Amino acid sequence: MRIIFVRHGEPDYLNDCLTAEGRRQAEACAERLVPEGISAVYASPMGRAYETASFTAKRLGLEVQVLPFMHEVSWGGEGVPDEGHPWTLSNRMLTEQNYDFCRQDWRTHPWYRDNTITPYYDMISEAFDEFLLTQHYRHDRNRYLCMTDKRETIAVFSHGGSGGCALAHLLSLPMPYVMTVLPYDFTSIIILEFPVRKGEYVHPRIELFNDNAHWRTSSGSPVFQQRPDND
Repeated sequence: MRIIFVRHGEPDYLNDCLTAEGRRQAEACAERLVPEGISAVYASPMGRAYETASFTAKRLGLEVQVLPFMHEVSWGGEGVPDEGHPWTLSNRMLTEQNYDFCRQDWRTHPWYRDNTITPYYDMISEAFDEFLLTQHYRHDRNRYLCMTDKRETIAVFSHGGSGGCALAHLLSLPMPYVMTVLPYDFTSIIILEFPVRKGEYVHPRIELFNDNAHWRTSSGSPVFQQRPDND
């Protein structure tokens, strides 16, 4: 199985939809995804992600199926600096504190212990495992039991925050570390491959990461949402 993660196009955050440029990005992304053999298109319920997904779904003659748990995350908390912005905090932990994400538990750090993104990460992790069961893969700590012999490719359209949480969980990497060292831009494409070996334990492999050759931004670097969404 292959899971193609796609971040939404350039957004109008205030109205939760795409800008004109974002729609052009989504259209270019849809054209890029045509040869990938996608059998199902899933999306966050939020307008900017759902609208981005709709271009690919229409191009492939598929319906957009909503994954409520891939709603963009919230962040912040009392006493948490930088408004709790996860990308900024994680970068500061690495550069200013020389924080070792491999040996230290990021959950105990005061910037994440009381940050609302942490329970969001837990929710997304649990829900994505349930979703993977519908795809016939059962998560068992750092590995996955493959329960199918079918080879399928699905696409999941979401956000910088919720997508980063899902990737961290699936790859068994610290979430704040992923937010910092694995950034991705609007409509960039990430592909995880889950080997198909029925009855065996497998682990996902990164086939492609941050591919936005179909639409390069003028800045040449990823752009992150600056303020959390309020449910």
